[in-house]
Amino acid sequence: MISFEKIAKVWNVYGDFYWEGLGNTLWVAALAVVLGSVLGLLVASGRMLTIKPHENVVSKVIKSVLKFICTAYVEVLRATPLLVQVMVIYFGCTSIGLKLSDGTATRMLWGLVAVGLNSGAYLSEVIRSGIGAVPGGQMEAARCVGMNYRQAMVNVILPQAIRNILPALCNEFVTIIKETSVLSMVGIAEIMFQANAVSAASYIFVEPYIIAALMYFTVVFPLSKLVAAFERRMSRSVTR
Repeated sequence: MISFEKIAKVWNVYGDFYWEGLGNTLWVAALAVVLGSVLGLLVASGRMLTIKPHENVVSKVIKSVLKFICTAYVEVLRATPLLVQVMVIYFGCTSIGLKLSDGTATRMLWGLVAVGLNSGAYLSEVIRSGIGAVPGGQMEAARCVGMNYRQAMVNVILPQAIRNILPALCNEFVTIIKETSVLSMVGIAEIMFQANAVSAASYIFVEPYIIAALMYFTVVFPLSKLVAAFERRMSRSVTR
């Protein structure tokens, strides 16, 4: 039976562990969204490359290869669990000659890389759909006033696409906060890792995880409500 007395006891003794884990969780989640956004933009750009009939063979081959690589990246990472990706990236680095130290910074770095790569695969589709939602006439109008493709994308299309993308970016941040729990499997001191450590140190096997669940809830629930309110406000401003 769950004991509130044990919950209070665990928190009083090991509360600092959980605060440290929460800080690491939020730090990794925020940086992973930034990394995922950059990767997502690059991958979305690669998948949206158009091969024109008048281009030379070399250009067509390069574009085809880039589109294939970007598509394969998205399909593979979206079709495999994040836990598997973390294990492959973290432990697989030694097989290609990258020696990993046991330092906390190194573990956090590779955990961030794994989560960021996963986030990039999902955000690339979000960005691609956000760009696709911008009316096609916007590009034509930009080209008519003398802008090249890059200028039109940076100055006209992307600013409008960001409006469509922002709610999904916020949702991705909320999702990653929960998904960082898998990083405990490779020794990264986020909330779940600290809960495991507290459970092993105190020989209390339920209450430490209840505290972890409460910490996730107190962070994710308000953020989810804020994102929902933000989405409603954005949708109202679009319809005006």
